[in-house]
Amino acid sequence: MNERCQESLREIYHMTYMIVCKLLSEIYEHIHCLYKLSDTVSMLDMLLSFAHACTLSDYVRPEFTDTLAIKQGWHPILEKISVEKPIANNTYITEGSNFLIITGPNMSGKSTYLKQIALCQIMAQIGSYVPAEYSSFRIAEQIFTRISTDDDIETNSSTFMKEMKEIAYILHNANNKSLILIDELGRGTSTEEGIGICYAVCEYLLSLKAFTLFATHFLELCHIEALYPNVENMHFEVQHVKDTSRNKEAILYTYKLCKGLTEEKNYGLKAAEVSSLPPSIVLDAKEITAQITRQILQNQRSTPEMERQRAVYHLATRLVQTARNSQLDPDSLRMYLSNLKKKYETDFSRAEQVSRKTEE
Repeated sequence: MNERCQESLREIYHMTYMIVCKLLSEIYEHIHCLYKLSDTVSMLDMLLSFAHACTLSDYVRPEFTDTLAIKQGWHPILEKISVEKPIANNTYITEGSNFLIITGPNMSGKSTYLKQIALCQIMAQIGSYVPAEYSSFRIAEQIFTRISTDDDIETNSSTFMKEMKEIAYILHNANNKSLILIDELGRGTSTEEGIGICYAVCEYLLSLKAFTLFATHFLELCHIEALYPNVENMHFEVQHVKDTSRNKEAILYTYKLCKGLTEEKNYGLKAAEVSSLPPSIVLDAKEITAQITRQILQNQRSTPEMERQRAVYHLATRLVQTARNSQLDPDSLRMYLSNLKKKYETDFSRAEQVSRKTEE
């Protein structure tokens, strides 16, 4: 009986195969119509999605200028999968300030923010509305990312080797119209080598006019701002609250992007402490970290002359940008230029104060 069932099944397979072959031979001469139909249906589906996004959500229509400016933008996918609406953040990148170094504790939102920028750029360039209150984009010819931390067993590449291959591809192919997003470069080797590689990569990318966002835990990298006026330090802010249940201080993540480098110290140790590591190991780690910090940390500060040059540079870039893109009426433009002058005078006087303190 089993043999008869198997034979019947083989006959059914054969009959099915013959029917499918006959159907394919009949359809083959009309295959171009099916391709066109699938293309039309997919285009209609995409346009319907765009219409849905712009009518049933609070997305905005993007503008295209020479500036990447997003006011209160948020992650579109995170909005769909999370219970509460994601925290919105601002983004402002111009040719005169085209390199952002982003710092902050673990899990503070750095990687999500980088992916958010990439998604908004793609959505704008394919014709969709963007999740923000206002958005302006520079058309990017390529978007380069270095985000993942995986190894690759197929090419016998370790985590660090894969990082180097990805960053080498970016360096060889990036141009002035690229958008570059780098998340944690140089983690797979020693700290000294990682900082050296990051510093060299940053200096190369700074020679381009590409818009670059560089997230890192190497706080030493933030001092590059003193040498290059088109570098801006940003950080994700956290707050310290009292955990009454464990009678310890806990970190509250605000997911808000702020100017300057992070003031948090040893946040990796705090994260390790929350992960239930034995208290003795955490205590030893804190003591060893303090000793190493005292030995190798060098306080790098910008000179008064650098501060003056930075103030002049930022004033010039703002004036050029205003001349290119301003749509203000004469009175508003006069007020904007007056405020710009006051800001320049404030920055310049601050540099003079630094100069006097240095001389004292």
